[in-house]
Amino acid sequence: MKALVTGGTGFVGSHVVRALNDEGHRVRVLHRQSSRLDALKGLAYESAFGDVTDADAVLRAAEGMDVIFHVAAVADYWRADRQRMFDVNVEGTRRVLRAAQAQEVQRVVFTSSAAAVGLLEEGPADEGAAFNLSPEQFPYGYSKKLAEDVVAGFVADGLAVVTLNPVVIMGPGDLNVISGTFMVQMKRFGAFTPATHGGVSVIDVRDVARYHLAAAKSGEPGQRYILTTANYTYREWFGMIAEIVGVRPPLFYTPNWLLPPLARLVDAARALGIPTPIDANQVRLGSRYVYFNGAKAWQAFGPPHITMRQSLEDTYAWYRAHGLMR
Repeated sequence: MKALVTGGTGFVGSHVVRALNDEGHRVRVLHRQSSRLDALKGLAYESAFGDVTDADAVLRAAEGMDVIFHVAAVADYWRADRQRMFDVNVEGTRRVLRAAQAQEVQRVVFTSSAAAVGLLEEGPADEGAAFNLSPEQFPYGYSKKLAEDVVAGFVADGLAVVTLNPVVIMGPGDLNVISGTFMVQMKRFGAFTPATHGGVSVIDVRDVARYHLAAAKSGEPGQRYILTTANYTYREWFGMIAEIVGVRPPLFYTPNWLLPPLARLVDAARALGIPTPIDANQVRLGSRYVYFNGAKAWQAFGPPHITMRQSLEDTYAWYRAHGLMR
């Protein structure tokens, strides 16, 4: 199999490249000439220069490919420019799918996000839950929802696209410390780490990469698959992280009634250019049990291989080895 990976220099994308290498596939990575290539060190791949904002570069990169893994996205939404996020996440997806269609690529695996799936008041959400949050307050999830709308149009036109919706992703290799902020903040603040009463759904990046290859082989075009390993209350999640990094778990959990005014304060601080450790969207969701049901992916591709405790232990070891855990 000849595979193009967009976003291959990033956390998930580099693990997809590694998984492709492990199975002996030929890999091409679309990246800018200025891209940091640390995540791809030691891996076999061909470079295609450009990014998903350049339609011509994407078209050239897709030439001769059997499969495209469209992983590229602006995921660190709390640090990102909103307009660029929509250009990359929505219009970038459109450019990739147009290129796949023009180059007669057999299949595209699109990395969406569980943020594009709706939340339920009770119980984990499945693939049938439509996005139901405020587009203004949750622009990242909305951008992924719009990207999935783009995918649906191309699927209706005959392009074979499988959509994957990973939850919060942990694991070694997160150079940009995106989901790893859980661990970094816990190590830094210990018992005084800000915590709330909600919950989170999580998975290891190596399982996410494995599911990408499985989706390329046997995923059903036009379908979305939520990728998750486990759901935890924040008390359980922070407690496990605290034990692994060797600190006391949070002593205080912010009461739910305090979250809306805190979110407004964070918004005000950001508007004044004052950096905050989390954004207002994360605060607003702090009291919610953001749980997802991964049964569909488990049935189609098998259960995850890596427990979340193992994932956290590996993440912590990798951060320490790379000087990111002080």
